Amino acid sequence: MEIVSVIVLGGLVLVAIVATLYLVPVGLWIAAQASGAGVSMLTLIAMRLRRVPPEQIVNARISAVKAGLEGVSVDMLEAHYLARGRVEAVVNALISAGKAGIELDFSRAAAIDLAGRNVLEAVAMSVNPRVIETPKVSAVAKDGIQLLAIARVTVRANIDRLVGGAGEQTVLARVGEGVVSTIGSADDYKHVLENPDTISKNVLKKGLDAGTAFEILSIDIADVDVGSNIGAKLQTEQAEADKQVAQAKAESRRALAVAQEQEMKAKTQEMRAKLVEAEAMIPLAMAEALRTGKLGVMDYYNMRNVIADTEMRQGIAGTTGGKPDPVGES
Repeated sequence: MEIVSVIVLGGLVLVAIVATLYLVPVGLWIAAQASGAGVSMLTLIAMRLRRVPPEQIVNARISAVKAGLEGVSVDMLEAHYLARGRVEAVVNALISAGKAGIELDFSRAAAIDLAGRNVLEAVAMSVNPRVIETPKVSAVAKDGIQLLAIARVTVRANIDRLVGGAGEQTVLARVGEGVVSTIGSADDYKHVLENPDTISKNVLKKGLDAGTAFEILSIDIADVDVGSNIGAKLQTEQAEADKQVAQAKAESRRALAVAQEQEMKAKTQEMRAKLVEAEAMIPLAMAEALRTGKLGVMDYYNMRNVIADTEMRQGIAGTTGGKPDPVGES
């Protein structure tokens, strides 16, 4: 029993030693004291209890102290970590900014980091500007010739506008808009090809970096190619459209003429029918006149002579206007 008690007691002591070494990172405390970072043992234990990795905080603090950044405290680093920030990146950015003579404090660097931007890359970009290239921008000059231009934009990060400032895509879109506007205002595409620097000058005057996280240093036209003759193509399409409209109007007029012709034929047939009906009534009327004594026999024969004489004259003249007498036929 005594042996078992000794083993259990030894195990408890071993667990206590391991737990103490975990809660109390003696090696980190010694490194902090040796570098003058001034991190107490209680602070390290409190980090363990708050589930903050002491190694990350202490190493960042040591780097800041060695670089002369005394204003970066352990509490600030720990708070930034708890806010899901990148402590090491922020400290390295502060060190780089200090070496480059760029004014950047911890609060602004932490805000840039929490905003989702790479603060270390932003500082490096402030020191070493970057060149970004636009895709091919298509624009049409006043003479109708299409030009395809590619611009290279040299930008530098603006630390003061990194939080809330627009990104690279906005800069590229604004530059593309400026290129389109400049080419579109040119009277002749040849002038643009001969003087591509006019595009750069006009675009730079517009202040396209306003409200962005960058400062535009220069805009260079890398390439300008001649595209299609948009003006001629539009004129051709317009002529084709006018042709189709004219054809449609002509077809409409033809259909209207056919309808009017058919209507006239219908009216003519109706009038002929009425004429035939009226002519059919003439023999009956003359018979009635003879029966009632309103028309004498001599009057009838005189009328027949006149009709015969008229038909003879028309025959001599070569006309065909005479018709047989309905009464004679009857």
